[in-house]
Amino acid sequence: MNDKPASPALDAWEPWRRTTPARIGLGRVGDAAPTAELLRFGWAHASARDAIHARPDLDVLESALKAQGWQPFRVKSRAPDRATYLRRPDLGRLLDEEDAKQLQAVPGGCDVCIVVGDGLSALAIERHAAPLLAALKPLLPHALRLGPLALASQARVALADDIGERLGARLSVMLIGERPGLSSPDSLGIYLTFEPRRGRTDAQRNCISNVRAEGLAPAAAAARLAWLIRESLARGFSGVALKDQSDDHAALPATPAAPLPDDSNKETPE
Repeated sequence: MNDKPASPALDAWEPWRRTTPARIGLGRVGDAAPTAELLRFGWAHASARDAIHARPDLDVLESALKAQGWQPFRVKSRAPDRATYLRRPDLGRLLDEEDAKQLQAVPGGCDVCIVVGDGLSALAIERHAAPLLAALKPLLPHALRLGPLALASQARVALADDIGERLGARLSVMLIGERPGLSSPDSLGIYLTFEPRRGRTDAQRNCISNVRAEGLAPAAAAARLAWLIRESLARGFSGVALKDQSDDHAALPATPAAPLPDDSNKETPE
């Protein structure tokens, strides 16, 4: 059977197909799609499933972040395994009870708490979290007090609310793997929440979506995130009230952010 398009007119789609991952002008063979297109669809579907079920290599990611000067630590949600995580989104929003007991407020609090969560795509954080954070760090003002960076497993977006509240952060930033599409198994999302605490809603967050090579490049996402961090802290809110106007403003000064001092020997306030 010949798998060429049934009509020569479909060749007019070829220039468009070269410029988009969307499935357009696929052609047909009788009443079916061409074999090559069925194989491409199957490969894309398998890639999306793998991204959801895979576990990220946190050892490699942690080493990369330490080399950048971050202070990563690991936590997990209350979802005990991947199957439970996928069936029970509510458990992915809450910090594991043992991790919660060990997580103490940063002495004096912090301005920003960053959480990197696996979410629904391990590929996303493996490929884009370190490059994005490397681009973000020089854009943050020197006076900004950064809390330790959390690497979270079985994480949903709202897990950053729980972590940020316990660390006494003014602002939480969640970098998380987005739900894969058939052309985007490695898309990273960023969620910013002022005064994080359990019970926050999506309307109280700002989102930067589709961070990947074929979407919003990590460097461009970092510039947008730096602007939102600055404006959220200055205005005292986030979410629908904070409109992203980063394209109309200059990026933050390229001065390194100051890490929190090592107060591990001091008593933690109640």
